[in-house]
Amino acid sequence: MDRRTFVRSSAAAAWLGGRARAANDRIQLGVIGVGDRGQWLARAFDAIGRKQGLCRIVAICDIWQKRRREISERYQCQGYTDYREVLNRGDVDGVVIATPDHWHATMALAAMEFGKDVYVEKPMCHTLDEARRMMETGRRTQRVLQVGANGGSSNLNLKAKELMAQGAIGELIMCQGSAHRNSIRGEWNYKIWPEAGPSSEGDGHIDWQRFLGPAPQRPWEPDRYFNFRKWWDYSGGIATDLFYHTLAPFNMMWNKPQPPSTVTASGGIYAFPDREVPDTFHMLAEYEQGFSVVMTGSMANSYGTPTTLRGREATIILDKQESALQIVPERRVITNQYKSRFGDSDILVPVDPTPDDAHLLNWLECVRSRRQPHIDVVTGAYAQAAITMAVMAYRQRRVLKFHPEDWTAD
Repeated sequence: MDRRTFVRSSAAAAWLGGRARAANDRIQLGVIGVGDRGQWLARAFDAIGRKQGLCRIVAICDIWQKRRREISERYQCQGYTDYREVLNRGDVDGVVIATPDHWHATMALAAMEFGKDVYVEKPMCHTLDEARRMMETGRRTQRVLQVGANGGSSNLNLKAKELMAQGAIGELIMCQGSAHRNSIRGEWNYKIWPEAGPSSEGDGHIDWQRFLGPAPQRPWEPDRYFNFRKWWDYSGGIATDLFYHTLAPFNMMWNKPQPPSTVTASGGIYAFPDREVPDTFHMLAEYEQGFSVVMTGSMANSYGTPTTLRGREATIILDKQESALQIVPERRVITNQYKSRFGDSDILVPVDPTPDDAHLLNWLECVRSRRQPHIDVVTGAYAQAAITMAVMAYRQRRVLKFHPEDWTAD
């Protein structure tokens, strides 16, 4: 399919992707990238479709023939190697993008131009310019884009957002979070299938050139394909894979999402020398409104700290088990007005468990209603700005300033 044909056929696809739906209409999905995460998402959307009749999978895409064949057979749908063939189908209403990070923006931008709604796995994209373009395109096309930071639909985070809006901590001073794991092999070391690769035939064939896509050209390396999060070309390591889970909900909790003013980062490869990205990473982001975000992470130590929202008059501590949050007042400084509303004693607020599919349901409901989901394109882009700047700051070993007029940092 040449570019002219691809663009010309988008008019019909755009109309179908944005068509009004009857209450009993199923949202028809294409899943692009069916590795471990893509398969989890496919199973979850398929289960929602079977139980609630909200959606069904009509197409999948993957560059490894084994996966493409197995998953297309599982859902009895067409399998493709080129994602554009999924977008070119008029019966596809929305796409689920679960490819390596460096492909997220290219596919999401094309999908929105084709009139498709988008569920894109975190991180939202790979660069600041991609985040800007995704935000602008989302606004212009009015597509419903949800970034797969599941914490956006967590009952715990939604309760924290509600309490912050009610003034439960007073003026925001600092948000704090962490991402800590530990294993013998190190995070992001997955099974490598030695029989699979670009020179293999049949089920073993992997289209390496399609994997590289917008990334630099390199000869086939199994570790880069199967363990892409260890390499700068395709990922930002801890920041993009794990910090985004917390930073996107932070943006959702604030009065309005916003980009950072400055960001710096530090850390290093302390335990696992088999990678480019650091196994221990920390970031500090400052915001014009007068608060900061502090994030710490390590793949060589599993002891993390609770997510904390610190204010002038109180602190909200989010329980790791997501069953409750605690409000701890600043007893020496709280005002009488604060005391009359919240008291001066610690408050434990129980929270109902969040269903595993809550974030997916939020997107599907918004596709139907045309409202914006919890981690929409604007919230996602501002969270991505801080994440991407942290990666840049670490690699450049400097403090970076964000320029909102053109989404650059130096």
